[in-house]
Amino acid sequence: MTLKSRALRCLAPVVVLGAAAPALAAPAPVAPSTTAIPLPLNPIVAAPQRLCGATAASGLGSLALKPAEGARPAKADFVLVNYIGYLAATGAVFDQGMQSAFPVEGVIPGFSEGLQMMAKGSTWRFCVPSALGYGAQESGPIPANSDLVFQVELVDFKTSAEIEAMRAAQSPAQQSPAQQSQGQPATPPRQ
Repeated sequence: MTLKSRALRCLAPVVVLGAAAPALAAPAPVAPSTTAIPLPLNPIVAAPQRLCGATAASGLGSLALKPAEGARPAKADFVLVNYIGYLAATGAVFDQGMQSAFPVEGVIPGFSEGLQMMAKGSTWRFCVPSALGYGAQESGPIPANSDLVFQVELVDFKTSAEIEAMRAAQSPAQQSPAQQSQGQPATPPRQ
């Protein structure tokens, strides 16, 4: 008998013909909870996921979580991203978005600087000091002088010229009545 066959024999269940199968214990019933989940639902990000490896001269911290090669968006470009933003001090999530489109220069300076470091398909973590965020200004759930952390996936980006070409290529039927009367192209449909 080989070692393998001995091991299999030890692991094989013992079956006694004519004997009843052992009864399995039924799982204990679970009572429904009467506790309401507090709203809004605000998850907390763990401390290790609030840290970055490198720091730029500006003070922006960064860590490539999923590197990619290729062109990077410029300040005047438009991006399509998946992101989550949370407070560096507590890990409290204050914002998140999927398939969010906006201009690179239309966000806080630290986020804009970070976007310009990314290649399409990459995912990064950016540690944004308050000076590159909202500074001494409170912004919704973000307290004044808060350091922020963002995890960002760059899904795609387009130059301003590409956006204008997309708008110009649309037929007049796709334009709003106001755009038709003013001769302006419609905005591209969301994908």
